Amino acid sequence: MSPQIVTITFFRYTQVQHKWWGFKQMGLAPLELAKVAGLSFSKMMGSGNGNGFSIWPNFGVYGLLAVWEDPVSAEAFFSAHPLFNAFTARAKEIWTVYLQTAKVHGTWDGGNPFTENVPYQAEAPVAVLTRATIRTKRLWHFWRFVPGVSKAMWREHQEGLLFSVGIGELPLVQQATFSLWKNSADMQAYAYKGKFHSEVVRKTRELGWYKEELFARFHPYRVEGTWGGARLGYAELPQNANGVS
Repeated sequence: MSPQIVTITFFRYTQVQHKWWGFKQMGLAPLELAKVAGLSFSKMMGSGNGNGFSIWPNFGVYGLLAVWEDPVSAEAFFSAHPLFNAFTARAKEIWTVYLQTAKVHGTWDGGNPFTENVPYQAEAPVAVLTRATIRTKRLWHFWRFVPGVSKAMWREHQEGLLFSVGIGELPLVQQATFSLWKNSADMQAYAYKGKFHSEVVRKTRELGWYKEELFARFHPYRVEGTWGGARLGYAELPQNANGVS
């Protein structure tokens, strides 16, 4: 079984100079991340305003998705690497979710960076990552529907949804969402029964919005830091699940 783990980290900046520094890391940090031992795939991402997709960027929140060959490599980066220390020195808040991949299909930059290495557990907390490159000629249609979906996620499924954010590598074109749910039943109720999301799925198939897409489900086993002043996720997530410390 592969020891690969995935982490997603969010940084919140409040001071203008720190927001500018965070924005610059979209271009600068990947050069340093490429040198990090044990890091097989990484993406620096900006975020949208609100809880999901938004055409308007949030210059105060950025994300780092990282795929690690093993937990030791991740620990080394988060505990002592100069780049992460630089983030820590400037961010008002940092929140990291540690994940293992349960299900994945599709491609990202022509390949699949994630290795399925834990069984899917319907009753366990689940994190969902969706990522797509939108066809240029379909941008208007896509952004016409997405705001309603983002609002509906929180309005219709607040009890099961712990966290969600719209993130992306390239504004408007390369977009992703990350969401954390109490269990699969709550997530699937949104994905398959929600009015707005079902409409987007139908439109995706009908209009061929995406040039490339990936959908992954993970089981989170650890969270570090705070978000919105709260230790988000601690009550819902098991400690050291699946034998990973």
